[in-house]
Amino acid sequence: MHLRQTGKQFCTYAVPQMIGLLFNSVYILVDGIFIGRFLGRNSLAAAGIAVPLTELLIAVAMAVASGSGERISFHLARRETGEANRLFHTAVLLMGLISLMVLTVTECFSEKLCLALGATAEILPDAQVYLRTVMAGAPFQLFSFLLGAMARNDRAPGLAMAGMTVGAACNMFLDWLFMGPMHMGIFGAALATALGPVITCSILLGHFFMGRGELSFQGPWSGTEDTSLLKSGLSILRSGLSILKSGLSAFVLEFTIGLITFLMNRSIVHCGYGEVGLAAYLLIGYLLLIYLTLYLGMAEGLQPLFSRCRGEGDTEGQRDLLRFSAAAFSLIGLICYLLVLFFSDRFMQIFAPEDPELVLFAAARCPLYFSGFVFAGWGILCISFWQATGETRYALPSSLLRALVFPAFLLLVLPLIFGREAIWAAHSAAEALSALFCAFLYLHVRHRS
Repeated sequence: MHLRQTGKQFCTYAVPQMIGLLFNSVYILVDGIFIGRFLGRNSLAAAGIAVPLTELLIAVAMAVASGSGERISFHLARRETGEANRLFHTAVLLMGLISLMVLTVTECFSEKLCLALGATAEILPDAQVYLRTVMAGAPFQLFSFLLGAMARNDRAPGLAMAGMTVGAACNMFLDWLFMGPMHMGIFGAALATALGPVITCSILLGHFFMGRGELSFQGPWSGTEDTSLLKSGLSILRSGLSILKSGLSAFVLEFTIGLITFLMNRSIVHCGYGEVGLAAYLLIGYLLLIYLTLYLGMAEGLQPLFSRCRGEGDTEGQRDLLRFSAAAFSLIGLICYLLVLFFSDRFMQIFAPEDPELVLFAAARCPLYFSGFVFAGWGILCISFWQATGETRYALPSSLLRALVFPAFLLLVLPLIFGREAIWAAHSAAEALSALFCAFLYLHVRHRS
């Protein structure tokens, strides 16, 4: 594969998904800004109660999307359209079942969920309103990620980007409208968040209903020869379980921010930084969300290309694309770190303009916290590459080491050796170790092949 062709494919698939996912992350930040300025600290805390559950839902959605997308691209590359559509329908049914479970659980146990997620008695009523309203739109949020992934695998990456971007932009506008002129309070904030994915799904559904690609809703179970209800049900069950198994590493990869946040918060309290440390890490977390979104967006966008190369047996094309992507990830990581060095204080001031002590504390720790993130792109790229090419045996352990094992170990050990300030370097050190492990594993696998 020539360099120009590789670059064109990268820009066609990786860049649009990066932009779309970046808009999706930016609206989360805008939500926080609007809630904080229009409704105050307690409402911001109430909305924050739903964040871990929302991150979990996104991770589940990406597990289904990635697990099915990898196999769908493989079959489309081999011109096995019927099997690709059967997997597409299975993924849709599986996501529908998950949506039904989410709606049932959150409606029946909203108070217990809010308490378990840390709501105090003072913010519990607002937290329940926010959680129940946002989760009422959870099916659309889940399907927005699935349909976007299916559009990319069906050679429509621009449509996937448009759906995510327009949905996020509408969410931001509705945030202003509902919390500002309409004075709808915390319910308005939640309603805006719930309606954004509805618009995304509306944009994407036309592609599949109108048969603009090879994947469509035409025909209930294209590609299956089972005629009995029992055989069809068992086939769907096996396919659904296989999709979840294939997407497990993607689930871990997407849920990394939630896991790291949990571990860091515990370490901050343990090391005695108190409320200022927790508040500072919240601001650093906003910057972290943008940083990782760039990597994750590009990795998700590359999945159809890697899977298609596998289906076509184009090993050389896979390697060319991986080399080009590694260079692009490294360059973007370096640029982002330079921006962190010179502009992190201005970023922090957006969220706490009247708290210079907090801004100074957070900005002073950003260079250390993000020092190893130039390596993070390689680890994420390798995990996504193995996921996209069906090598779950390499993707899953690499994801677990990156998301849980390395951060937990370093947060425990580094303060004992270098003092409490070292906890701010633990995430970067974990990313560097993860990248080193992935490089070793990649070279080992390549040598064996």
